[in-house]
Amino acid sequence: MKRYVILISGRGSNMESLLAAALPGQCAAVISNKAEAAGLALAAAQGVATAAIDHRGFASREDFDAALAAEIERHTPDLVLLAGFMRILTDGFVRRFEGRLLNIHPSLLPLFPGVKTHAQALAAGVRLHGCTVHFVTPALDGGPIIAQAAVPVQAGDDEASLAERVLAEEHALYPRVARWFLEGRLHLAEGRAHLDGERPARGALHAPAAV
Repeated sequence: MKRYVILISGRGSNMESLLAAALPGQCAAVISNKAEAAGLALAAAQGVATAAIDHRGFASREDFDAALAAEIERHTPDLVLLAGFMRILTDGFVRRFEGRLLNIHPSLLPLFPGVKTHAQALAAGVRLHGCTVHFVTPALDGGPIIAQAAVPVQAGDDEASLAERVLAEEHALYPRVARWFLEGRLHLAEGRAHLDGERPARGALHAPAAV
């Protein structure tokens, strides 16, 4: 049975969606860079091992990443899932887990990398916004895209309302992609994501819809 580790920094809503999905593998641990992260208690209540590696206790980013990597490796995971893990990881850490490190980002990459993505989308006036699951590379939010889900930006949207609709799609998309990987259907090769059995998309999504 394949094993996976989830990294969080806060409440862990994407972590919850992954655990609820009954993925074809074992969640070996949930790890946070904050001992007070609410998601740790939620994971422990489901019988999942947890650990906190507080980044504030390390002199450098490299030292923290080394400690985090050691804790991850202790659980011998086939897959590492960043689920609201709010740390920029060093190149060395990313390369150590290359090809088995995934992230979900709240925008339709390559649009709006970084933080405050919903505010960026509203400021730009886009009509579609959404989320992206991608392989992690040293380029911030720049790794090969695996899958995306889009929602329309509605008149009167603010950051909170737009974030709520995007988050619902995150909770559906991330477990689906994790399942592909754990089933052995998803892999990284020559800088691109490859999914066995992928079907070509047909048609187009238009937003807003014609009236």
